[in-house]
Amino acid sequence: MGNTIKDIKDALDERIGKRLTLKANGGRRKTIQRIGVLEETYPSVFIVKLDQETNAYERVSYSYTDVLTETVQITFAEEAAASGQ
Repeated sequence: MGNTIKDIKDALDERIGKRLTLKANGGRRKTIQRIGVLEETYPSVFIVKLDQETNAYERVSYSYTDVLTETVQITFAEEAAASGQ
């Protein structure tokens, strides 16, 4: 997605309102997968509005550092469709 926090933020700014899948490290060998829509970006974090039928929470937020260190992996729906996933 990007090599710097600014690159990641800029890439996410262009995709506000797009559907995405998040894979986050949940600790102790657990991986959490969530599906939602990129709702907003702020200087330090971004907000994802989750699908209510599959998640207990309405929104989650992650920092750009989480994406940079690959603690959180983001796949946008249009990218997944283009690659055939």
